[in-house]
Amino acid sequence: MAYNNFKHCSLLLCLVAVASGLRTPTISHITQEQIRDIGGSVDLECSVHYAQDYPVLWMKYDRLKTTEALPLSSNSGLIIRDSRFSMRFDAASATYTLSIKDIQETDAGWYQCQVLLSVSNRITAEVELQVRRPPIISDNSTRSLVVSEGESAQMECYAGGFPPPKISWRRENNAILPTGGSIYRGNILKLNSVHKEDRGTYYCVAENGVAKGARRNINLEVEFAPVVTVPRPRLGQALQYDMDLECHVEAYPPPAISWLKDEVQLSNNQHYRISHFATADEFTDTTLRVITIEKRQYGLFTCKAQNKLGTAEGQVELFETIIPVCPPACGQSRFYSSSASAGPHHLASLLICALFLVTRIVNTGY
Repeated sequence: MAYNNFKHCSLLLCLVAVASGLRTPTISHITQEQIRDIGGSVDLECSVHYAQDYPVLWMKYDRLKTTEALPLSSNSGLIIRDSRFSMRFDAASATYTLSIKDIQETDAGWYQCQVLLSVSNRITAEVELQVRRPPIISDNSTRSLVVSEGESAQMECYAGGFPPPKISWRRENNAILPTGGSIYRGNILKLNSVHKEDRGTYYCVAENGVAKGARRNINLEVEFAPVVTVPRPRLGQALQYDMDLECHVEAYPPPAISWLKDEVQLSNNQHYRISHFATADEFTDTTLRVITIEKRQYGLFTCKAQNKLGTAEGQVELFETIIPVCPPACGQSRFYSSSASAGPHHLASLLICALFLVTRIVNTGY
């Protein structure tokens, strides 16, 4: 009886011993996801059971796991030569700790702890290291846009970084957006039925709390038919003096501008001089100088602007006066073919000029 009990006991101990020897290694703990700033440090821990006879490795994959894994350590020794990395092993808890200091953006990714059981068999657990990165606006974001008035416009803005950046839109000088308000939040800013007043610079701003964020300037050009305004529709000047007729033109694309009298297009010659001056925001100032006015030059002049979207006109009336208008007649001399031809109008003009000169002399103290 005692012998049988001893035999059964020995068999049980043997089974326990065998079972103990066949226990499969396990990973009992691995550090949870870590988020760090560039320049910071982190400890990644991997605790194992029953793995004293097996290699334990730390491997690194990129964030998308699109490249081959990079071996970092084997048991308590480093494989890579990088002074920012270090390894330590705590035998009491069977914990392998991978430490990284002076973290760089390239350190972001998946860190995998492996227990190698055989060539084709391993036990793994992994932890993701996220590195905070300032926003960078993506190349697939809108850079500039040209639309015709009345059409819709869509501007898109995307950005990388961690945490994922939030996108907002603003206009130059904090002007009101066509959507209303001075700020619009979202990746896509859509404008329905664009007006010429909507043209200008829009700012796409990407922010995630890291550094000061990123900004892209997006220029919206709106094509529209010319709009002509005449600051002074009626102008008077005396015979034989010059006078400037002006028009303001607003258009995009830049229009062809011409001046007409009696439906005949004018050009630069001894009677007329035409000049154009382009200003900001698709404005052009055009001036027609009528030189040494003759009787036949009084009447209506037409300022005409034309581009691919339309045509617009403005009219200026030039009428005769007795007294010369200054400017542009200031200091302008008049010449006559004979002194005998000087009539009452001419004498009045001469008297006015003489009075002007006397007043100047008195005021200057001569």
